[in-house]
Amino acid sequence: MTQDTINKILQFRDERDWNQFHNPKDLAISISLESAELLEVFQWSAEDVNCTEKLNKIREELADVVNYCVLMADACGLDLDEIVEAKIKKNNEKYPVELAKGSKKKYNQLKKG
Repeated sequence: MTQDTINKILQFRDERDWNQFHNPKDLAISISLESAELLEVFQWSAEDVNCTEKLNKIREELADVVNYCVLMADACGLDLDEIVEAKIKKNNEKYPVELAKGSKKKYNQLKKG
């Protein structure tokens, strides 16, 4: 995501004076609610786990989740690039390629050696 896109999200919020309502607790709740709406797209989809015919709805709900995540990062004073890069580094340590490639096992179930 570019800084320009992040700025547009923040500008939208600021133009409406909504920052006063965007505390971490309420933003976390909003992220969870929007994530549930994204999950709802897949409800009762049976073997169609991709739901390709529902891409427009997926796009809309995913955008809501991302928007709230940007607002949450802003409310907490977090740099999105920094926290994502730190998480990628941590995941690389927990899931080394030679152990995790092609496996869906959790990191504590991967066998070393």
